[in-house]
Amino acid sequence: MVNDRRIFKNYFSVVSFVVRSMDAVIVLLSGVLAYVLKFPFSELSMPVHYSVVIFLGSLLTLLIFPFFGVYYSWRGRSLFQLFGQLFLAWGVVLLSIVVLVFSVKMSERYSRLWFAEWAMLGLFSIVAIRIIVFQVMKIMRRKGWNHKKILIVGAGRLGRQVAGRLRSMSDIGLDVIGYLDDDSVLWGKRFHAAKVIGGIDEIALNVESKGVDEVWLALPLKAVERVKDVLYELRHNTVNIRFVPDISDFRLLNYSVTEVAGIPMLNISASPMTGINRIVKAIEDRVLATLILILISPLMLVLAIGVKISSPGPIFYRQERVGWNGKPFMMLKFRSMPVDAEKTTGPVWAKKNENRATPFGAFLRKTSLDELPQFINVLKGEMSIVGPRPERTIFVEKFKEEIPDYMKKHLVKAGITGWAQINGWRGSTDLGKRIEYDLYYIEHWSLWFDIKIIFLTLFKGFLNENAY
Repeated sequence: MVNDRRIFKNYFSVVSFVVRSMDAVIVLLSGVLAYVLKFPFSELSMPVHYSVVIFLGSLLTLLIFPFFGVYYSWRGRSLFQLFGQLFLAWGVVLLSIVVLVFSVKMSERYSRLWFAEWAMLGLFSIVAIRIIVFQVMKIMRRKGWNHKKILIVGAGRLGRQVAGRLRSMSDIGLDVIGYLDDDSVLWGKRFHAAKVIGGIDEIALNVESKGVDEVWLALPLKAVERVKDVLYELRHNTVNIRFVPDISDFRLLNYSVTEVAGIPMLNISASPMTGINRIVKAIEDRVLATLILILISPLMLVLAIGVKISSPGPIFYRQERVGWNGKPFMMLKFRSMPVDAEKTTGPVWAKKNENRATPFGAFLRKTSLDELPQFINVLKGEMSIVGPRPERTIFVEKFKEEIPDYMKKHLVKAGITGWAQINGWRGSTDLGKRIEYDLYYIEHWSLWFDIKIIFLTLFKGFLNENAY
């Protein structure tokens, strides 16, 4: 008798097509509903120009959404990550419509309120559908539907880690049915409820007899010849084969698989600021910096007067710092020290209870208000609002030899505030811990992470015992 659950699993990719179609329909219906809410007493017939834009939005959804990865396999992905991708994809669709409408000079024919309602209804509905689909798939997987059988080649440390990880995430529907390993001492033993069922030479037989869906190779990087043997043994089989590289000994930053000039590559350490991420970050920085500068301009004027009155010299202090890709730039601050403060000492690391600052300058440092001119650096594209704090060139040359992975903080633009700063790692605190937090930020960067840091900065970033 044919296993109905296996048939369901084999055709489960249809879900992706259904969700794509539902997204397009949702966008269409959301536009119509927004029109009804905005014009409840109007005639039932919708003006042609509204109908055209709504249909265009539905079509753009079909074309644009796939580029943001919202239809990739959902196994093991967090809803939060998917929602971020949906938000960006829907935002690009709406932005495309706005650009098109303005380019044909028809913007005055559309209600701004209607467009805003459409935007909110569309996003809410698309997200709601994902939540429902996620929950339905979880229920089905708990009942044994849409599961995949995984055979792991390699029962060593890496293979066991993989099996343990999959077992801890039972709702993603990936079941390890056993291991194969050349070490006969391991045969018959169980790790994470899965048994080592034999040697690697028996792989073709086990794949056929046990109905394996995917073979995962958890072998050392040096085992190239053994990998070739597995591929040869499975040359007549259509099972999916995946290689799990043993890169646990590397310091990984945004590792991923990519292709350059047709050559497959594994990114071990890479900047997250590429492609759409770079565009999103640039928009975030420019928009927020403009708004913030407008809001704080009266305060900056008062502070500028205070600096000028407190001691002779320029209002701004320009200092060379190292930024993105290790390139220097001139960072701005409100001047907090006399002009010749470092004339005899040379560059000095700021320390607690030092008396180099003017009284007004000490106040600026303690409250971090001396950093406000750096929003100008953000507008110029030299800094970001959120990122690792930049350091002076002379200290970078020193620290890069002393602190492991120090230069990797320059994989993104330097920031006015950052994950390390809001966690108290600033001033003369442990530089190693500060770099650890900076690299965590780079590895986990997202628009939402930036927003979280900005929000926390309002409460934890200005007044700090390590600000001096």
